[in-house]
Amino acid sequence: MDKVRLGIIGIGNMGTAHAKSVLDGRIPGCELGAVCDEDPEALKKFPDIKGYTDSAELIRSGKVDAILVGTPHYSHTTIGVDGLENGLHVLLEKPISVHKADCERLIDAHKKNPELVFAAMFNQRTVPCYRKVRELITGGELGQIRRINWIITTWFRTEAYYASGGWRATWSGEGGGVLLNQCPHQLDLFQWIFGMPEKITSHCGFGKYHDIEVEDDVTAYMEYADGATAVFITNTGEAPGTNRLEAVGERGRLVVENDRLHFLRNEVPMSEFSRTSERAFAKPPLWDVSIPVSQEAGQHNEIIRNFADAILTGKDLIAPAEEGIHSVELANAMLYSAFQDKPVSLPLDGAAYEAALRDRIKNSTFEKKVVKKADEDLASSFNG
Repeated sequence: MDKVRLGIIGIGNMGTAHAKSVLDGRIPGCELGAVCDEDPEALKKFPDIKGYTDSAELIRSGKVDAILVGTPHYSHTTIGVDGLENGLHVLLEKPISVHKADCERLIDAHKKNPELVFAAMFNQRTVPCYRKVRELITGGELGQIRRINWIITTWFRTEAYYASGGWRATWSGEGGGVLLNQCPHQLDLFQWIFGMPEKITSHCGFGKYHDIEVEDDVTAYMEYADGATAVFITNTGEAPGTNRLEAVGERGRLVVENDRLHFLRNEVPMSEFSRTSERAFAKPPLWDVSIPVSQEAGQHNEIIRNFADAILTGKDLIAPAEEGIHSVELANAMLYSAFQDKPVSLPLDGAAYEAALRDRIKNSTFEKKVVKKADEDLASSFNG
């Protein structure tokens, strides 16, 4: 195989952008073999490409070697499993599924077909700042982690955004709000850099800022097995908003904000200094370390190129889809804690959460006014 014939399923904002990237030659080793959308009008954007309105038909067409799935969240599981079971490589948009139990179904399908490449669109893993933070922490430069804070409130959304489609911000359509739509990238980075906690206590505002039934405000407190703690704060009702990641370890403090990485490094680990200093109000001497980091990131195109390279040459994936279960589990646990108003232990009971989500859908009495908007009014810099 010289080129991967890619089929894109879901020709909305993201699917359209991905298709144009392939057609424009920005993805070496990849060509657009087919597109699919339930709306025949969407297919008219690509008149020279074979189009389908049924994903199952595209998957069985023989026109493609791989699929990129950019449909509403719940269908990621069914389409992904169908693709894997029919011998296609699969790249899933975020989140890979709505809930942990569906993630497990996807992963089981891949285990049965391990020769296939199975990836997730976690393009934020290509951002140099986050790569460097992970390198510093996993390499031990920060020492044992004591505290983590991430405030990510730059997801401001208007009522018009939520009214743009009947599936948006509903339990039955998206399976959640800010945690399932806007924040999967940050939740993926969180676990990619720091690992998974063992307990989560979360408070969620359901329709706090908007006329919706799902969460648009979240404050979660996480506890790790080694004693580290973390706070994760997000919402879609705050402007101008903040995006600040702060990690404190024995060797100092790392901060990522405004695309800059700042490291205040203790000359002596803080616990050691506390034990050995004879002065009551002393603090460890600091180095203000400048860490140059490139501002360029490959983003979505780098993930697709990496996916194609993995198929053609066996290159390691930037974001294996199996790892996508962790961000989903964090989101599920935060919601489950809020549903029950009590802490939730991890690993999460996926079946129990799936049942709780089904109850939310079954008991929903929410009705929303749907307003049709042009695609360009809904586009938001490739962010859900």
